[in-house]
Amino acid sequence: MALELRQSLKLSQQLVMTPQLQQAIKPLQLSRLELQQAVREELEKNPILEEEQEGGPEEEASPGQEAKGGEGPAVQEKPAPEESRSKEENGLIDRVDWDYYFGDGARSENHVERDPEEEDGRPYYENLLTRKPTLSEHLQTQINLYETDGEIREIAAYLVGNLDDNGYLRTTAAEAAEALSKPADTVERAIAKLQSLDPSGVGARDLRECLLIQAREKGDDFVLPLKILTDHFDLFSRGDLPGISRRLKVSREAVKEAYQKIISLSPKPARGFSGDAVNYITPDVYIFKVDDKWVITLNEDGQPRLRLSAYYRRLLSEGESLPKEDKEFLKQKVNAALWFIKSIQQRQRTIYKVVESIMKLQRDFLERGPEYLKPLTLRGVAEDIEMHESTVSRVTSGKYVYTPHGIFELKYFFNSGLNCDGGKEDIASESVKEKIREIIASEGADKPLSDQDLMRLLRNQGIRIARRTVTKYRAKLGMLPSSRRKKLF
Repeated sequence: MALELRQSLKLSQQLVMTPQLQQAIKPLQLSRLELQQAVREELEKNPILEEEQEGGPEEEASPGQEAKGGEGPAVQEKPAPEESRSKEENGLIDRVDWDYYFGDGARSENHVERDPEEEDGRPYYENLLTRKPTLSEHLQTQINLYETDGEIREIAAYLVGNLDDNGYLRTTAAEAAEALSKPADTVERAIAKLQSLDPSGVGARDLRECLLIQAREKGDDFVLPLKILTDHFDLFSRGDLPGISRRLKVSREAVKEAYQKIISLSPKPARGFSGDAVNYITPDVYIFKVDDKWVITLNEDGQPRLRLSAYYRRLLSEGESLPKEDKEFLKQKVNAALWFIKSIQQRQRTIYKVVESIMKLQRDFLERGPEYLKPLTLRGVAEDIEMHESTVSRVTSGKYVYTPHGIFELKYFFNSGLNCDGGKEDIASESVKEKIREIIASEGADKPLSDQDLMRLLRNQGIRIARRTVTKYRAKLGMLPSSRRKKLF
């Protein structure tokens, strides 16, 4: 078969996103912190943009000229008449609606001015936190204080680096000896030294060794628990108290008492050093009830208020003597700044509209709590506000709302539904999870409910649900199965 080259024409249509459209879409998907970072980067790149300082002069004066006032996120000053009359002279800059940006239209219709000293019930968070030492730092300090043998200190430092988040040693003595080219007996001494440090049980290689270390430190009160862990750990792990009683030939009550002592030990000795970082969520939107009406307020605290620099605009309007390249550069930067300000304003308006639609469709949630969530999809909100689903998806990603029932991510309100009997409305999956949580919280500790029992109770409430779905929801809630929720005493 012969090979040949051919030229052919193909006609097709495709959506091409302009740079302006990309810039308008990007802020929608940014979180609050990411938006602040994006604003800082834009302020560094674009000399036309400047941040309005609270309590300072409203406009930065150009050298030798009197400053003119500017207010709000965009400049309120009217452009020079020459700018609006001469299209040929101003080029790109005339594509912008100056009256909108410099006039009242620059203010968002949904913007609510807030007195920073006004006490409006918003939650305040501690922002001065001290960092706790990590497990490695805590152990290394003890090694440096109590160990004088340099070789043991070197090996112990290596072992500390091989501890997992629970404090268990994830390397064997042979592997450590090979990696460090040290004698095996010296490594064992270093492991014993590590296991003698605080917290008790750190450096153990499995759960049994971890509990044994702690039991030995308890002394004479843990004689029977120590024997159970040493000789009958298999029965202990299964909770077979009668079997332990028969093998040790002691009373059932003595075994129960020993069992209670063992379960008082910590299976994860490094638990107190995990979760060190404390991250607070700052909501993007607040929802309050005022005079029987739900009020939505956008959180603009900490967001820089941007405006165009009066000095550079004055250079552009009066710059007949400016070189053509400089003038074109200023025009491009002004247009980029205006697009950026407009994108941020559009982001705020879109967030407001999406939250307003969600709360309108989830009014029962606001009034009565998470148990009354309704099934909701992105399409439902998109049709309500007449926007595309992808826009709603971008807006709800990484955004949080403060409600009387807590702080929730906007994605939380979108969930599938389950059918109900008796002609009732479908119920949201999150509502079913809340019901499962409440049922398990009120069950008897001696006879926990199985997933089959949970399914029957939910069906008695008119919720048609399968047992495997109950199992899936219970696992998502982080709750153990009934066999592991049962308390022996």
